[in-house]
Amino acid sequence: MIRLSNTIASAIMLAAFALPLAAQQDVPAAPPQEPAAPQSNAAPVFPKPDPANFTATSPTKETVDAFFTANWGFDDSRIWQVEAIFKTKIEGISKVIVYVGDKSGKSKPQAMPFFVLPDGKHMIIGDQLINFGAQPFAGPREEAKLRADGPFRGAESKDFEIVEFADFQCPHCKLAQDTMDKLVKDYPKARIVYQNYPLTKIHASSYTAAAYGVCVAKLGGNKAFFTYAAAVFEGQDGLSSPDGATLTLNSSVSKAGLDPAKVEACSKLPATKATVDASVKLAEDLEISETPTLLINGRAVPATAPYDVLKQIIDYQAKLDGVAAK
Repeated sequence: MIRLSNTIASAIMLAAFALPLAAQQDVPAAPPQEPAAPQSNAAPVFPKPDPANFTATSPTKETVDAFFTANWGFDDSRIWQVEAIFKTKIEGISKVIVYVGDKSGKSKPQAMPFFVLPDGKHMIIGDQLINFGAQPFAGPREEAKLRADGPFRGAESKDFEIVEFADFQCPHCKLAQDTMDKLVKDYPKARIVYQNYPLTKIHASSYTAAAYGVCVAKLGGNKAFFTYAAAVFEGQDGLSSPDGATLTLNSSVSKAGLDPAKVEACSKLPATKATVDASVKLAEDLEISETPTLLINGRAVPATAPYDVLKQIIDYQAKLDGVAAK
């Protein structure tokens, strides 16, 4: 399950990089702020970058700007400035420093330092390795197109895909289903996929529920699957014990119009296990560690983010990729 920060600003930060700002150390001081007058909405003024601080040839300032535009362009209040791109002692690794702030001037500008690796496609910020470049979501997007094979609603086309990685026993996933239903209505040209990601270390019945779901989709199709899924989430409390799980899953299969005995037998087949395992492997390869997470044309976003923020991100991503989602 995922724990979402209790402020929209933090949700936006999660949606942008899926991690907080790195600790500030060994970087130029952030530009000073003049004391603001009461009710002032003055945007921060960043200092003019010093050409002497650009000693590395890669990445270029344009690439760094494009990376931040891809991540933060959906948020009109977010501003940034590339302050430095240094060579380091390790050949090919560059240290980049970017000042970030917001137009309201309410938040003190911060210096965000990170390292870009020699391939130009990855960066290290804090203790995390994430995709970098002018199109940081292109790789995950193509990976999802190839491997996200779960039941779906909406468009047949994969031009704009929203992949939901979820666990039937995750309480936050249950709460996110209203959001998913809204997205199906608001984005009819998007392909909205349910991808199993059972967190078996904390949810003992999640794998079995996922296996049943695979078989329901196989035997009854997408419509039957989403009827089953809605019923499982509604009766989620029943998954907390073995007997309760059996009753809940069999009841959900019946509501989907299928024979529980046939689905149970299918759920135990090696091919079914392989399908669930492949879905888990996809989530791990995409470095998705929490549920519910949405992969919005390659961009990972918590499904529990405020709905207006999700819509901003989806609209912006569709615009970036030049495709229609509505």
